Amino acid sequence: MKLGFNFLLWTTHVAEQHLPILDAIKATGYDGVEIPVFSGEETHFAWLRTQIENAGLQCTAAGAMPSGGNPLSPDPVLREKALDHLKWAVDCCAALGAELFAGPFFQPLGEFTGQGPTEDEKSRCVEVHKAAAQYAGRAGVKLSVEPLNRFECYFLNTAAAAAELVRRVDEPAYGYLYDTFHFNIEENSLTDAVARTIGQINHVHISENNRGIPGAGHIDFAAVFRALRTAGYDGWMTVEAFGSALPDLSAATRIWRPLFEGPEAVYRGAYALMRQGWDAAA
Repeated sequence: MKLGFNFLLWTTHVAEQHLPILDAIKATGYDGVEIPVFSGEETHFAWLRTQIENAGLQCTAAGAMPSGGNPLSPDPVLREKALDHLKWAVDCCAALGAELFAGPFFQPLGEFTGQGPTEDEKSRCVEVHKAAAQYAGRAGVKLSVEPLNRFECYFLNTAAAAAELVRRVDEPAYGYLYDTFHFNIEENSLTDAVARTIGQINHVHISENNRGIPGAGHIDFAAVFRALRTAGYDGWMTVEAFGSALPDLSAATRIWRPLFEGPEAVYRGAYALMRQGWDAAA
């Protein structure tokens, strides 16, 4: 098991001014970082790979589906644009040295139809994601699709739906991301979701019920760690927390009030929670 920290606490595009954070994350004890891949060129991510490796860290990456493409759309042009975006993200991940690209890349966020996903939408998503997973596999990158709560999307909300999608895509480079924040809303039991779908989970996000400091809210992380260890999970556990430093991201994640004194409190507190909690769950 490896411990990571997502850079979305600070930025959607990691640049030179953010490099001291890498050393702070390493000094805390983390194994790696999760890099936002929302924009940029492969050359930038190749440069960033060198900085991450020089800091003694590994990495994963995270992103989303922009409004210019949609895997669910009946319009083949929009589906093709969605596939092109995923291929671009995979290429950036390969340049970055990221072993995995995670996120809700099944639809543009904030778009709703007034009903749940149709069978036609599921079939279209499977077609696009299967092609993307095959492309990713050839590049040595895994895809981890992330279910979100019902207030952020309509297509993929639960562990059962995510596991079904993974089974239908049926590619070794494709799994789903188990996120404690979203499943705290959608699942009756965080631990049962692990036991039922561990065969499809290939990434984990540790996030508190209010998206602040993990361990400061009401999520029973000790039970989550026990469930993951019992199920044999041995991948990344990556912290995802949000603050008010980025106005656009704060608006998207509905962070209207301060949740912590500073980022140091988040990454230090989260590391202690995960390291001690994982060891105690043995």
